[in-house]
Amino acid sequence: MHRSRLSTLLIDVPTAHVADAAAFWAAALGTEARAVPGEEQFTSLPDVVAGLVTAVQAVDDEPRYHVDLETDDVEAETARLLALGAVPVSHWMGCEVLRAPGGHLLCVIPLHSDPAEFERTARVWD
Repeated sequence: MHRSRLSTLLIDVPTAHVADAAAFWAAALGTEARAVPGEEQFTSLPDVVAGLVTAVQAVDDEPRYHVDLETDDVEAETARLLALGAVPVSHWMGCEVLRAPGGHLLCVIPLHSDPAEFERTARVWD
């Protein structure tokens, strides 16, 4: 048994355009763009959706959106999603990057949110 939840919406932006994109999304969503200490590739857009981390991420790729699924068992959640039709793309900092049917990227990430929030919102899988 393991648990997982949708935890993060990331707006992936080529590195050269992060400042403009972060300013745009902060204004569009009515929040303030904030650097994430120790994780310079992320610019947080706090308090956009309750319980969902929203951020701009600098990437060396095309612009896109992707989601993170947070779990208490990365291996089990990855196996579950692969069985549903996702395909592996890469590993990154303890996370598994997958491509869902239809082509969208998603990351399976270790538990990082407030434990009470995770307990309240995560789904349980066999």
